[in-house]
Amino acid sequence: MTGKEDLLRALIEVYLMEKGTRMFYSGAAAKAANPDAKKMFAALSEWEEQHMEFIQFLYQAIEGDRDIEGFETFKARTDAPLTESGMPVKELEAKLEEQVFVDDEWAMKFALEMEGKAYNLYRKLSAETPDSNARVVFQEMMGQELKHIDYLKNMMVKFA
Repeated sequence: MTGKEDLLRALIEVYLMEKGTRMFYSGAAAKAANPDAKKMFAALSEWEEQHMEFIQFLYQAIEGDRDIEGFETFKARTDAPLTESGMPVKELEAKLEEQVFVDDEWAMKFALEMEGKAYNLYRKLSAETPDSNARVVFQEMMGQELKHIDYLKNMMVKFA
C-alpha cells in the first residue's frame, strides 16, 4: 500500500456527499417560495459545487489523472445517496415535499442544522482517520462548513 488508497477513497466519499448536498440545496432553491430563502439555497448549492470541484482537483492531482472526461463520466453516473450531514438525499427531498418554506427563519434553521451535522461528520472523520493526508482534507472541509455556518448565522441576524 502506498498510503494514497485511504486518501483516494476518502476523496471519493467526500465528493459524493458534497454532490448529494448540492442536489438537496438545488432542489430546495427550486421549491422555496420565499425569494430570500431561494437565494440562500442557491448560494449554498453553488458552494457545494465549488467543493466538488476542489475535491476533483485533489483527486486528479494525487492520481496524476489528467483524464477529465473519465471523471466527468464518474460524476454523471455515480449516485449520491447521502448528504454531507449524513442524512439521505431521498429523506430530505421528502421533507421538501411536505414543507412549504413559509419564512426565511425556518429555511435558515434547517440549513444551519445540516451544515452543523456536516461539520461534525468531518470532525469525526478527521479524528478517526489514520491517514494524515485524509485528515488534512477532512480538516479543510471542516473549515468550509464553518464558513457556511457563519454565513447562515449572519443571514439569521440580518432577517431577525
